[in-house]
Amino acid sequence: MEGLSLKVGGVYFDGTIGGGGHSYEILRRTSPTGRLIATDLDDEAIRAAGERLAPFAGRFSIYKANYKDFARVFDEAGVDKVDGALLDFGVSSHQIDDAERGFSYRQSQAPLDMRMNREAPLTAAEVLNTYPEERLERILKTYGEEPFARTIAKNVVRAREKKPLETCGEFAEIIRGSIPAKFRFGAPCERRSFQAVRIEVNGELDGLYEMVVSLVGRLKKGGRIAILTFHSLEDRAVKEAFRYLESPCVCPKNLPVCVCGKKREIEVLTHKPITAGERELRENPRSKSAKLRIAEKIL
Repeated sequence: MEGLSLKVGGVYFDGTIGGGGHSYEILRRTSPTGRLIATDLDDEAIRAAGERLAPFAGRFSIYKANYKDFARVFDEAGVDKVDGALLDFGVSSHQIDDAERGFSYRQSQAPLDMRMNREAPLTAAEVLNTYPEERLERILKTYGEEPFARTIAKNVVRAREKKPLETCGEFAEIIRGSIPAKFRFGAPCERRSFQAVRIEVNGELDGLYEMVVSLVGRLKKGGRIAILTFHSLEDRAVKEAFRYLESPCVCPKNLPVCVCGKKREIEVLTHKPITAGERELRENPRSKSAKLRIAEKIL
């Protein structure tokens, strides 16, 4: 909230409303006339957030849409530019804790689903039961940074030849059986592979860089953008987008003078991302991988 530098009467965008915690604070701190536009793909999240934000009725609009479709949403809301934007790329605690959603390796009987939008066609079960071994390996290695991706992919294919994988427990058991015991320490070894499949199911990294660049274009001068990431690839995309937007020139270095005409659009306020402190880590262990980057529109 401090990073967004909220002001009374401002117009703000919350790209993933989740349980409405961030949105509630935005509306509270911009009262009595601040306005919020929010998106989410999860019907349950939209319903819960709507109830939580009821005290601010008439000041917010929630759209069932991907945050990457913000331009269309802004047009529908009749908004050209906003005073601030918040993007939170994490999975909500509600989604993780709801066994039916199939996001967690801790819920062994949960179905292999992992869809943030329950109307979307692609599920984790389809990924694991139909993707070729090479593609599975690439997903686990790229999105999960899993060092044993090849073995896990091979064992998934071997298992599904006997019967299709149906539950989170079946996938978790394959992961554990694919990783040597001496490497199964520290953070749960299943986490990386579950994360990788979830990212594939929801297309979380598709067009992320371009989206950040475009969204900054819809900020008012002096407006802030705050982005929470939970994965190194997400953070890298945000960092690179911010670097491009902050650069006054993108000409090849061998040119004697600038010919690109680009101007510096933002000032990055967090050259190193903000991470959780010791107290927050104790109170909320899920914040361990969170990184917050903030920038201000100056052009």
